[in-house]
Amino acid sequence: MLHFDSDYMEGAHPAILERLAATNLDQTPGYGTDNYCAAARDLVRTACNAPEASVHFLVGGTQTNAVALDQLLRPWEGVISADTGHIHTHEAGAVEACGHKVLALPHHNGKLHANDVRNLCETYWNDANHEHMVAPGVVYVSHPTEYGTVYALPELEDLAAVCHDFGMRLFLDGARLGYGLAAVGSDVTLRDIARLCDAFYIGGTKVGALFGEAVVFSRPASQENLAAFGHPLDERFFTLVKKRGALLAKGRVLGIQFATLFEEDKDELRYEAMGRHAVDLAQRIAQGFRSKGYQLAIDSPTNQQFVILDDATRDRLARDVSFGFWERTPDGRTVVRFATSWATRPEAVDQLLELL
Repeated sequence: MLHFDSDYMEGAHPAILERLAATNLDQTPGYGTDNYCAAARDLVRTACNAPEASVHFLVGGTQTNAVALDQLLRPWEGVISADTGHIHTHEAGAVEACGHKVLALPHHNGKLHANDVRNLCETYWNDANHEHMVAPGVVYVSHPTEYGTVYALPELEDLAAVCHDFGMRLFLDGARLGYGLAAVGSDVTLRDIARLCDAFYIGGTKVGALFGEAVVFSRPASQENLAAFGHPLDERFFTLVKKRGALLAKGRVLGIQFATLFEEDKDELRYEAMGRHAVDLAQRIAQGFRSKGYQLAIDSPTNQQFVILDDATRDRLARDVSFGFWERTPDGRTVVRFATSWATRPEAVDQLLELL
């Protein structure tokens, strides 16, 4: 069976396992206060060109979204998201469980448009009864999106401008960020994200780590944040992580992994090289499907490819290949997802294409 279900089916990059084994009997303090985590934070700050950034390590994506958004939102605020956003569809109401409503807007190939966000904010603030309503406090985007699309730099800049105009924070879900940075034609860098977003996270679970996400508050103690909130944006985040049951006692396990992902390997970050590997193979899959007459649901430049299959073809392929269900089309066909990862073998892609 060939597996293209998701991008976190394998364990971890061998370099991570080697580093974990080599440091296994080291004795370190807990909760991320060790030297390995300190070194990983420095590497992340350098990669982001954000020397003032506050970096925290959590375990998984849903947990990270819920805790980070709880930190960024005030009690009366909600978070704006595309209606396909992960926090709105596949996180079991985790953000709402923290007391914050998700304010969903129609998506455009998985993305939010700045004009839609601006219209929502203007409608809210021009409503005489807005004090009876949930205020928009954060804009949530994912890069890549649930449809494998990525934001262009001007799109992120426009969203950041709307956030600035209405006193909101911009938060980027980077569960698959390694694949977004390597996307075909992408003009968004890690430094751009750190410059434009108030907070974001760098996904490890889907990009080579056993588990783990690195939350980055880009400029938590900036004059703008201090003027708006009276305290740094990351104030007592450590305590909130603990309160939400998300603090890993053996925090060094996370630090070691991110230090390994963000060290250079053959003149580039290992994290970026791993992302490019997956994207290159995914583009081979897309071209292979197109060349044999299959229809792609969307033009995805990342490691996720969405193909429209009739039931007979879907069932035939499913005998030899596992892939993800995405949605049904109005004409009764199915959109399925083929996902590559940092560990996908070129031979597996060859075998898939031979089955078409």
